[in-house]
Amino acid sequence: MIILQKADVSPSEITPKEVFEDRRRFIKQAGLGLLATSALAHSNFLLAANATHQTTPVGHPSKLLPTLPNFTKTAYGKDEKLTSYEDITTYNNFYEFGTSKNEPAVNSKLFKPYPWTVSIEGEVKKNKVIGIDEILKLSPLEERIYRMRCVEGWSMVIPWLGFPLAQLIKWAEPNANAKYVEFTSLADSQQMPGVNLPILDWPYVEGLRMDEAMNPLTLMAVGLYGEKLPNQNGAPMRLVVPWKYGFKGAKSIVKIRFTEKMPMTTWMKAGPREYGFYANVNPQVDHPRWTQSSEKRIGAGLFAGRIKTQMFNGYAEQVGQMYAGLDLRKNF
Repeated sequence: MIILQKADVSPSEITPKEVFEDRRRFIKQAGLGLLATSALAHSNFLLAANATHQTTPVGHPSKLLPTLPNFTKTAYGKDEKLTSYEDITTYNNFYEFGTSKNEPAVNSKLFKPYPWTVSIEGEVKKNKVIGIDEILKLSPLEERIYRMRCVEGWSMVIPWLGFPLAQLIKWAEPNANAKYVEFTSLADSQQMPGVNLPILDWPYVEGLRMDEAMNPLTLMAVGLYGEKLPNQNGAPMRLVVPWKYGFKGAKSIVKIRFTEKMPMTTWMKAGPREYGFYANVNPQVDHPRWTQSSEKRIGAGLFAGRIKTQMFNGYAEQVGQMYAGLDLRKNF
């Protein structure tokens, strides 16, 4: 018999109760009520198939995934207190693998992120395809410790491994018409149970303005805590934009398209009044159903208070100039 252990992080402990309930209501209205039975059955199957899965020590990498050698540690976030590996890999929003925070870690166990290719399309010199091994050779890997702020009102501090997105863009050779970059995630109904239900308009699509994509902070992450990226965190490659809400970070990317017009992203389609294209962390602009002025840091403890949310998640000095003259209430 498989005994399910209680999750270390309860959703109600991280996200304010009213926010959690509102988001659940939004999900149901989007057609997600059918997910529970299907996801539970799929989870039980995967648990049975992985009954020998080891428990990860809190605060340490898994020791189960391959390490990424020869990366350089940087000064980014060197004074931050890291969120534990266990919390980072068991409290996830990755609806392709389920809507509950604990489901992606379970439902993604049999996901195969290798071999992997990414299609480069649109306003480029030439459409082409690049494999993950070739991508990893484009630029030396760096460890960057970034804050991650979820639109739901919780946050983490994550030691990502990756390289500047600008390096991949340089290789892609966009032309003068390229004003935006669109990222498309894998939508595989065989490996991703959530894709079989009308949760969102699959595949998941996100986008950045070209100057945002070229900003030195924008990272293409391929690992965390010294190891390859876990499946539930977006293996084998995901976008990390630390001054924006976490949903901007497209996971398991299979296509990068350069466009002249602003792309219509997945959450813009799902809730245009609630999720805008920019999604910059802004404590002065509330979500229509909850405040964004504070956040709960995961791993801080059940009785720890909320902390103030910083403009651009604390990265205003590096990115604020890109939005000079832009109405950040209108362009949320």
